[in-house]
Amino acid sequence: MAGAGKPGLPRRRDPDLAGLAAFTLGPQGQVTSWPVTAERLFGHLEKDVIGRDVRDVLMTGPGQRELMAQALAEVAEGRIWTTTVAGGRLGAGRFAIRCEPLAVVPSGALVIIQRAWPQPGPSWMSEAAARIGSTLDLAQTASEIVNVAVPGFADAAVIYVAERLLVADDFTSPPAGSGVAVRRLAACLAGLDSAATDSLLRPSEILVFGPDSLHSRAMATCQPVLLDPLDKETAARLGSRPAGAELMSRYSAFLAMPLIARGMVVGCAMFARAPTSHTFGSGDITLAAELASRAAVCIDNARLYDRERRTTVALQQGLLPARPQVPAGMEVAHRYLPVGDSVVGGDWYDIVPLSGGRAALIVGDAMGHGPEAAAVMVQLRTAAHTLADLELPPEEVLRRLDRMAAGIAAAPFATCIYTVIDPSRGQCVAAQAGHLPPVLVQPDGAVRMLHLPPGLPLGLGAESFQATEVSLPRGATLALYTDGLVESRTRTLDRGMAALRDALSSGLAGPGAALGKVCDVVTRDLRDHGEDDITLVLARIRP
Repeated sequence: MAGAGKPGLPRRRDPDLAGLAAFTLGPQGQVTSWPVTAERLFGHLEKDVIGRDVRDVLMTGPGQRELMAQALAEVAEGRIWTTTVAGGRLGAGRFAIRCEPLAVVPSGALVIIQRAWPQPGPSWMSEAAARIGSTLDLAQTASEIVNVAVPGFADAAVIYVAERLLVADDFTSPPAGSGVAVRRLAACLAGLDSAATDSLLRPSEILVFGPDSLHSRAMATCQPVLLDPLDKETAARLGSRPAGAELMSRYSAFLAMPLIARGMVVGCAMFARAPTSHTFGSGDITLAAELASRAAVCIDNARLYDRERRTTVALQQGLLPARPQVPAGMEVAHRYLPVGDSVVGGDWYDIVPLSGGRAALIVGDAMGHGPEAAAVMVQLRTAAHTLADLELPPEEVLRRLDRMAAGIAAAPFATCIYTVIDPSRGQCVAAQAGHLPPVLVQPDGAVRMLHLPPGLPLGLGAESFQATEVSLPRGATLALYTDGLVESRTRTLDRGMAALRDALSSGLAGPGAALGKVCDVVTRDLRDHGEDDITLVLARIRP
């Protein structure tokens, strides 16, 4: 029968697919239990192991006996001990070992051993590639790389990126004989948790490596650099830190790999192995080169994304109005939500203080969304702000904006509402250019639409705009908005306006409703159906 052993011989044991085994030791290291998982992982039968010193059974590689003595001493003091080793009678590959104190008398140790990876090869690389680049976050990508490398490939891994590439988007490989400034993105050290690792090798720390360091040599030559022991400059740098000397003593072989993406050296990956692990061989360098190649592309993708994100944020900060200056007699809250993944679009709002404690409130919407609409929007918003400073009547401001918009080839039209609020008189003067009418909410929550002469959108050259004076009692709230808040392909304008009136009535009913909170609630509730930029401005004369 398939799988049956011959009479009189022990049945063949298949390898443990989980690669995990747990067994116990006595205080002196003798094996006290050896379950079937250990038999499967290491190929030793229980009857051949019980009572023997684990250092004679498994830990027979260079330095492993001393390592196990250290583990037993740590466990005897009640501490957990971990490491990663290779060689000896453990079998092919690298193994993560964890020793925990046993709560028995006499005390012993629970040993958990797991194969960190299969022997490095094609399967290792394919799994490593699948774990790298899950996001476009630069720090997260670097963390994924070092966590792939440790403990499967090395006992320590550190990722550096060229600092000039991050801050200036300009970098060429450093010439031989020159140093390089880098930023440490992530590190992983076998046997240390992330907090302890980060305290020794701080993320985002900027370092300048001299020309003789293995980092500079790897980046200048675009070739791997293998050292045993560590170069003097890097050793001195690490030795000057708290616990740095102890850290260096844990490793005996070092490998630096340049990170090259799109023909450009973007950084350097540093790998290290402990004396209890095999030194780096030619096969390891080939694997490290393939890992570095994949890692470099992922890091550069994350870097480019980060650059675009920072550029867009800077653009947004320049396009959106600065913190408005609201007159003492008024309260104003506003929210702007661009559509989709855009951070800027065609909507704009502005608040311009005027003489006598008055203020101009402006909301506009250039056709479209995204960068093209934003380019038109910023011109109209700047012009509107300048005209408001001149304290021109609302209808005259819209006439001049209309003439300006007609001269912008990229702006077929835009809508706008321009209002001037006078807290001392409890009045508002408003004019529209094809924009949706404002909504007035009384202190008791009663809502009414203000029916103003609609006017035509800006850019059509009509110049026929009329201003209307409206009473604005103390405690009443005026709402200005863009059509993205109330209209979409799945919701008619009438239904959207009704939803807006209900949301404002509910949020502003009763005295003292916080305008900022109402803005948040209204935009959140109505945005679910939106397919365009959303702007909402709420203004109230203080009671």
